[in-house]
Amino acid sequence: MVTIKSKKEIEYMKEACKVVAIMYQEIEKKIKPGMTTWEVDQIAEQLMKNLGAIPAEKGYNPGIKGVPPYPASICISINDEVIHGVPSKNKIIKDGDIVSIDTVALKNGYNGDAARTFMIGNVSKDARRLVEVTKQAFFEGIKYAKPGYRIGDISHTIGEYVKSQGYSVVREFQGHGIGKAMHEDPGIPNYGKAGRGIRLEPGMTLAIEPMVIQGKPDILELDDGWTIITEDGSLSAHYENTILITEKEPEILTIL
Repeated sequence: MVTIKSKKEIEYMKEACKVVAIMYQEIEKKIKPGMTTWEVDQIAEQLMKNLGAIPAEKGYNPGIKGVPPYPASICISINDEVIHGVPSKNKIIKDGDIVSIDTVALKNGYNGDAARTFMIGNVSKDARRLVEVTKQAFFEGIKYAKPGYRIGDISHTIGEYVKSQGYSVVREFQGHGIGKAMHEDPGIPNYGKAGRGIRLEPGMTLAIEPMVIQGKPDILELDDGWTIITEDGSLSAHYENTILITEKEPEILTIL
């Protein structure tokens, strides 16, 4: 069931989302070649706690047999890792890498969710373009995040824009509603037909998240049960914000 948030709930959502936005501002200042992904995770976790929030991903149980609860505060995925990369003391960020981070902050019982792909040092032109297109896909999609449009209008627009740029979208994972739960209805694919799905209404809070692959859309899951990589080894980027459907233009809650 899709929830319509009250004014009070929206205020709580904004507080949680502000934590995520501040965290990404700080990570952008600190992330650099030579750091381990575990070090970045620790910075993020401490920032969230300092701001009165709980890292909602830490200990998250997907309810899938054989998959352990998520062990860290952020998902951090490098280059051909699409999503859900697990932080490690042995994984070092290098010059030229693109590093996607996805995290959720829980504050006052409500969640804020966003993802960013950071370009580390001397990034290739091809990698930079991929990151820029992924971000723009989000903004193309939310042109239709208004009352009267449907979820399919957002999904279709993202997919067609990405395709027009010569890239692929991930089909097995999608955006989602968000609120008291990290994942609420509706599901929001990054492809599909316009005019399909539920009609958007003011008070809906949605996590829109293009996941874009430089090559073919096929993906693989690593043995850790979490990390998703591109099958052909091509680069991948991720961009996500939590938004609020209003009477007019959507409000992006995870950007300061």
